[in-house]
Amino acid sequence: MHMIIAFFVFSLALGSLAGNVRERSFGARRRQRVARASSKTYKLEDMYQGESFLNDWNFMEGADPTRGSVTYQGKADAVNKHLAYVQDDGTTVLAVDDTTVLAKGKPRDSIRISSKKKYNGGLFVADFFAMPHGCSVWPAYWSVGPGWPNGGEIDVLEGVHEQPGNQYTLHTGPSCNLTTQSIPVTGRVASSQCATINNDNTGCAFVDPDARSYGKGFNLIAGGVYVHLWDNNGIKMWHFPRTEVPADIIAKNPDPSSWKDPVAYWSSSSCDMASHFYEHELTLDTTLCGDWASPTYASAGCPGTCAEAVMDPTNYACLKGIVLMLQQQGAINFTLTSRSAQVSWGVA
Repeated sequence: MHMIIAFFVFSLALGSLAGNVRERSFGARRRQRVARASSKTYKLEDMYQGESFLNDWNFMEGADPTRGSVTYQGKADAVNKHLAYVQDDGTTVLAVDDTTVLAKGKPRDSIRISSKKKYNGGLFVADFFAMPHGCSVWPAYWSVGPGWPNGGEIDVLEGVHEQPGNQYTLHTGPSCNLTTQSIPVTGRVASSQCATINNDNTGCAFVDPDARSYGKGFNLIAGGVYVHLWDNNGIKMWHFPRTEVPADIIAKNPDPSSWKDPVAYWSSSSCDMASHFYEHELTLDTTLCGDWASPTYASAGCPGTCAEAVMDPTNYACLKGIVLMLQQQGAINFTLTSRSAQVSWGVA
């Protein structure tokens, strides 16, 4: 069974640059670079497939910063261990190690990748046919800026264990809160403080009430599409189940004004976009346990302990997947595509 993961980013004319995070005087640059919503021109500019995907994204190497029970593999090790490879049909696969029996407390090999390009706004469209889920598993599709949390973090697809619905979250430095400015949304507000204060990094989040937005419910219908629009007005997010993807997205000519209400919206009225979100790397990873999945393991009804789950490779036998297609509005577009002969980026 071939699973396709497509990831598009439609970026506004000034909304996506290969930035230099060492530059000084960020203030004016950030305000200039944040995408302006006046443009409605969308153009596909970059495409990544097969080996180009492996070559044009960075592989994190070493321990997980969120204290997950994984060791992220550099590109060479990922390829040699057959955790990152391209199939004969052009599919790019990223996997969690599913063969090694581990001693308790030892980390399992996994993959975390980030775009070499950096983004400062745009319309991002991610099409996943399947995703990881299951006890101990913490998958995420997100973007992050420099100097966390000051450069911001945008979590588009994230959850743990058999979570019933997707969670959409922002993390920022001080002076950013969630408000919707009366824009109707379908998601439920879970928390409204975006800033990390006194070591509380919960962030400001919406929870999707649609069981088709995450995990088993998502995979049973062959996935769907996630979209987020990041511009001077704020950040909006949509989830479209597989049978409800708008025709304009399929045609690669997206028109957000014609879509249903977003599932999440953070207005710039209470969170300045330019100063809180900049120079973002697009990131996709699968970690195990860690800061979120470990403390919630028992309450999620999972057997034994999270550390014990990591020991058994059969828990991750189908945890494969990934990849992406990004396209951008205006000047910068970005694409990755992938198909997998197993359930892609997920546990079936």
